[in-house]
Amino acid sequence: MSGVLDRYFLFFPTSQIEGDPSDLGLPFEEVFFVTRDDCRLHGWFVPANSNLTLLWFHGNAGNISHRLYILGLLRDALDVNVFLFDYRGYGRSTGNPSEKGLYRDAEAALDYLRSRPGGDHQKIIYFGQSLGSAVAVDLAARHPPAGLILEAAFPSVPDVASRLYPFLPARFLIRARFDSLSKIERINAPLLMAHGDRDDIIPLEAGQKLFEAAGGDKTFYVIRSAGHNDTFEVGGRDYLHQFRLFLQRLE
Repeated sequence: MSGVLDRYFLFFPTSQIEGDPSDLGLPFEEVFFVTRDDCRLHGWFVPANSNLTLLWFHGNAGNISHRLYILGLLRDALDVNVFLFDYRGYGRSTGNPSEKGLYRDAEAALDYLRSRPGGDHQKIIYFGQSLGSAVAVDLAARHPPAGLILEAAFPSVPDVASRLYPFLPARFLIRARFDSLSKIERINAPLLMAHGDRDDIIPLEAGQKLFEAAGGDKTFYVIRSAGHNDTFEVGGRDYLHQFRLFLQRLE
């Protein structure tokens, strides 16, 4: 039963792809790659003249086509390679989402990037949004990146569940844990965390709790007046500026 509840509480995929980077005038490669448990995943590689590649782990709803607008903003403002893909069960990717499955998807995406011509010479930065932040943290704890960017991140699913549903036993009904709190202290890569101070899904305090557990070179960027899904709109130029400063340091 708990595995079924995970799908209702955590994963909200859609299969219809509503556009691609060519709609923004961006060159791109359509990519399919296979996980170790034989899920066929779909993604887009958007190239730039850079030795930095952003490996993007999106949130729990929709699919990669719903990130086109911010993809265009990031690509234009940062001029780095971007690899954005769908987890199993999202978009054109096969399979059904689960915590363990998303971790396998992340590893397969990293393997794909490293297998590209010149991939071994690229500096790969993980970028995780919301649920994708936990996927990025897990991968970073096992395969160190050049840098780590987390947006609307949280300590664990039980932590967020207890904040959102204080009168319900949600932490006991959901099997997935996505426990970033126990993993982030093992990550030594430079870290940028961004969080809206009006986020009503993952409160700012949850992001701060995770940030405090991280060690090393770290920055916490509060996006004033931003909620959970409008960070790049509300943050505007300053949002992109914070990303640019972080990536310039890595170059």
